Amino acid sequence: MSKIPVTAVFDIGKTNKKFFLFDDKLAEVHSSYIRLDAIPDEDNFPSEPLAPLEEWMLTTFKEALQSPDYEIKRLNFSCHGASFVHTDENGNPATPLYDYLKPFPEDLLNRFYEENGGKMTFCRATSSPPLAMLNSGLQLYFIKYTKPELFKKIAHSFHFPQYLSFLFTGEIVSDYTSIGCHTGLWDYEANDYHEWVDREGIRKLLPPIVPGNTLLKTKPELGNIPCGIGVHDSSSALLPYIEQEKEPFALLSTGTWSICINPFNKTKLTKKELKCDCLHFLSIKGDPIKISRLFIGEEHKYQVEKLYEHFKMPLGTYKKLKFSAELYEKVKNSAVKRIRFQYLKPEDYGIDHPTESTWHLIPEFTEAYYSFIHELTDLQTAAIKLVLDNAPVGRLFIDGGFNANDIFVEMLRKKLPGVKIIPSDFPNGSALGAAMLVSMD
Repeated sequence: MSKIPVTAVFDIGKTNKKFFLFDDKLAEVHSSYIRLDAIPDEDNFPSEPLAPLEEWMLTTFKEALQSPDYEIKRLNFSCHGASFVHTDENGNPATPLYDYLKPFPEDLLNRFYEENGGKMTFCRATSSPPLAMLNSGLQLYFIKYTKPELFKKIAHSFHFPQYLSFLFTGEIVSDYTSIGCHTGLWDYEANDYHEWVDREGIRKLLPPIVPGNTLLKTKPELGNIPCGIGVHDSSSALLPYIEQEKEPFALLSTGTWSICINPFNKTKLTKKELKCDCLHFLSIKGDPIKISRLFIGEEHKYQVEKLYEHFKMPLGTYKKLKFSAELYEKVKNSAVKRIRFQYLKPEDYGIDHPTESTWHLIPEFTEAYYSFIHELTDLQTAAIKLVLDNAPVGRLFIDGGFNANDIFVEMLRKKLPGVKIIPSDFPNGSALGAAMLVSMD
């Protein structure tokens, strides 16, 4: 019996590390995953477990090469952004893979902004809200001035997806989707690295940029198989929609973060948009794409735990609720704001919120949950409008965790009446997009 030809994809998230095989119609035929514990860096802050990850990936791939059922024809990688792997002249990691939540010294950050024309001037030029370590390019500045001995060892600085490709191919490259992911590296006006990159001697550490659909070859011991250069996961998740849709659309990709992507919006960022966590990505071709971000998954988790505790409800109760137009009108017409948000900042969007939550004054769980989702979707609607202004679309796809939340979806429909909202989930969309990239002729 002949083997099924497949494309292999490693989809590396912060929590789950996944491996997929897709057939020639890009249908998933195999998957496996692992979770790996963080490893403390030299400052005792959790960091990505790079060595165990490499071992798992290489072992998993070699086992797949020996499969009696599948023949691997292509390989690619989808990976979370805002992460660098710095290697020495021998190609070995020279530093830990620092977590993007690691604290950035405030005085050093202020000095950086002063050297680069001030915070908002720099942020507008690089289309990157001020996010400290999440502006991953600044991690190099951090290492240079807080860990100079480590900095001296660095020969190459890889964005995480391209490091994974390097691990399998030995080729040193970079791509637009990682460079454009709020790194603070790219000057969108100049369409080149920002001048600070040269001033600090960083450019020589950054690999050459190649198109996102470039194919390399895995090392001989790994089969000499055509291999992609890796792709930032949010950009990858957009690809299946771009391939399928012929008319303008936006995508609301939901999970821990809600990321609204309008691939048809090329307008420049304003100070107000930057304050509201709006930024540009770069497409696989290097074109700017406007997005807005909202930390709704973590907010939802926090608030629902409080609701369960107060009303003594079992876990999962909210998932059983269906949309009620009558109850929506009741909470919408209430003049009282009920929610004091833990992570979100309604004031950035010109939306009032109370100094303390008062949902506990509502007699039952369902109405309290409706009040929360009503105020949450007010914020989500404002964030969506940031990327639809000046580039309207007729349809908004919602994928990820919130597309199954009937109340969330229906409230968005009420608040965005001119947009057709379509819950739509490409299973494992970021892995699928990575597979599509290396399957394109």
